[in-house]
Amino acid sequence: MRKDNLTWVSEFVLMGLSSDRQIQARLFVLFGAAYLLTLLGNGLIVLVIGLDRQLHLPMYFFLCNLAVLDICYISSWAPQMLAHFLLEKKTISFTRCATQLLFSLALAGTEFLLLAAMAYDRYVAVCDPLRYVVVMGPRRCAALALVSWLVGLANSAVETAVTMRLPTCGHHVLNHVSCETLALVRLACVDITLNQAVIMASSVVVLLLPCFLVSLSYTHIVVAILRIHSTSGRLKAFGTCASHLTVVSMSYGMALVTYMQPSSRASAEKDKVVVLFFAVVTPMLNPLIYSLRNKEMKAALSRVLMRGLSQHFNM
Repeated sequence: MRKDNLTWVSEFVLMGLSSDRQIQARLFVLFGAAYLLTLLGNGLIVLVIGLDRQLHLPMYFFLCNLAVLDICYISSWAPQMLAHFLLEKKTISFTRCATQLLFSLALAGTEFLLLAAMAYDRYVAVCDPLRYVVVMGPRRCAALALVSWLVGLANSAVETAVTMRLPTCGHHVLNHVSCETLALVRLACVDITLNQAVIMASSVVVLLLPCFLVSLSYTHIVVAILRIHSTSGRLKAFGTCASHLTVVSMSYGMALVTYMQPSSRASAEKDKVVVLFFAVVTPMLNPLIYSLRNKEMKAALSRVLMRGLSQHFNM
């Protein structure tokens, strides 16, 4: 397409991680295994929470949302990346690229906001335990989750529209494994001041503001824990937050490294590695972190398995 001597391409070529066929085959096995583990781990969390009524609590409501987010997020780009490891022609159409960008940005933004809602849940549980059930009622939990999803989608729609409007003047090779904002902006052949402003505003809305709210919640939590006199009491209170704090550190840390650094061509390769860590490793580890460090989840998993075995043998 042409408009005022500017061109928009109809498809993009994704460079991926390597052009060596043997390395690509190994990467297919590695990332394919990671994708399956992510689906199985997060799917198991959703199943256990759904089947065990003792886990129908605010904390696990948010955890279930997080697990669904991780499944959808990695599924928005992983199948295409895996297919490209096996194909000679690693192209993606303009429409599919825009759709992939829209969903990946929406799901990632929603996850950051949801982690902030989970931090508020932990704040209420530790700092106001007697009113926890009242404060974190079903309506408030649903409202926090809904706002997270809606803000994430709205933010993604704006950023996707501003990014995909950029002409590339025939440049169509993306130095990435998927359609990602920074990689697309690097192809632009016009002024990108507006895009930089939108990326910064987006980072504030779905990254810095939630990060500040998480920090504020945990500041109050730490103060409350330090007021507990017994060591066992402190450990128990901190144990209720340890899993969430671990996930928050990984998720926000990777995103801050990616989007809050000065943009340059030299950082393209590092961006790929950091984005892949956030997009693959974090969703894969989340189920392990929450299940291995959570006695209630392990107990619920045992109950669900025992119930399933009992029904199987009674048939």
